[in-house]
Amino acid sequence: MKFFKSRILSESQLRKLGEHQYSCQSVSICDKFLQPYWNWLVLRVPIWLAPNLLTIMGLIVNILTALLLVAYSPDAKQEAPWWTCALCALGLFIYQSLDAIDGKQARRTGSANPLGELFDHGCDSLSTVFVAVSACTAVQLGNYPAWMFFQCFCAMTLFYCAHWQTYVSGTLKFGKIDVTEAQITIMGILIVSALFGTQVWSVKVFEFTLGQILCTVFHLGYFAVLNDFKENLKRGGKGKNGSTVAGTSVLSPVIPILLVVMPAFIIYKKSEQAIYETHPVLYILTFGLVAAKVTNRLVVAHMTKSEMQMWDYSLVGPALLFFNQYFNTFINEYVVLWLALIWVLLDLLVYCCRVCQEICAYLRIELFRIPYPGGPQRPYEPASLNEKNGTKSHKAKSRSSKNAK
Repeated sequence: MKFFKSRILSESQLRKLGEHQYSCQSVSICDKFLQPYWNWLVLRVPIWLAPNLLTIMGLIVNILTALLLVAYSPDAKQEAPWWTCALCALGLFIYQSLDAIDGKQARRTGSANPLGELFDHGCDSLSTVFVAVSACTAVQLGNYPAWMFFQCFCAMTLFYCAHWQTYVSGTLKFGKIDVTEAQITIMGILIVSALFGTQVWSVKVFEFTLGQILCTVFHLGYFAVLNDFKENLKRGGKGKNGSTVAGTSVLSPVIPILLVVMPAFIIYKKSEQAIYETHPVLYILTFGLVAAKVTNRLVVAHMTKSEMQMWDYSLVGPALLFFNQYFNTFINEYVVLWLALIWVLLDLLVYCCRVCQEICAYLRIELFRIPYPGGPQRPYEPASLNEKNGTKSHKAKSRSSKNAK
């Protein structure tokens, strides 16, 4: 088929990708306390283990434990067994740990390359979706559909905005309270749910449940991050005349994310069969995967210094739901939702596989294998010796959760 024969990345994009220099600034509070643990952990990893393999192993554990939790509470309303919450917390901890040391392993083995940054951000975009859904399930937020919708889509949008400002400024920036702190908080929520049951979040305090109070705290944090994001955009971009690194308008990335969030909200409100209220987890996973695909394309646009296209094939999934409603729901919305999820999942997998294959072929590397056994002879140096003031060198394999590489 012509679609599969055509290339996703042009020669110009691949060339610019090869010239890409990673830049990140982080002042995270928790990172500096976790660095000794991460430096210790990476030395326990076999020298022959590829960094990207560490990342994907952590992601698989994270996704499987999250799916196990939501399997017992697909509507985010039912009481899930305590051990599912405990396993989900453990899965997130494993993902965070492996995600923190993959860059260290890349530097340790001398196998750092631009694909590592892209692969890392791609895995983080998926993790964000499943972590948000599992946290809402543990708090039984399905009893408050609007709160759950806002919580999940805020998390996905903020992750997109982090890479939006990177596309503008050329530097990935993280504040004092950011990804690592959010992950630790969610692990705490899951542990509380495991110890006291998910119903503990339904206890009322001054007419509000503990779950609602917790969400309010998260929402205040979201608004604070969005305010910083707005200020960063006002400063202009790294490109000519304050444009993005690709020379495009700093506001251009708003359209792709709006094409995800707005249809999700409209379909939710217009549904005659209350498709979101009855199947919130399935609904958010569907649109979450679309958001992950769009975020991946934004990361690619940044690393290749190219214009981001507004249309994406993953939007066909939401379009199925939209037009089904437009024609008076002649097909059961639950069936269409499953079809949309399958389409979006396949589209995301095909895109990620093809991009990785094209980059591997251009850079003459392998995705999950270090080309030489045993790694380099030079000793591994802890991150603290190579990094100053929270700024990471482009020679180290990057990761979106901002830990030193």
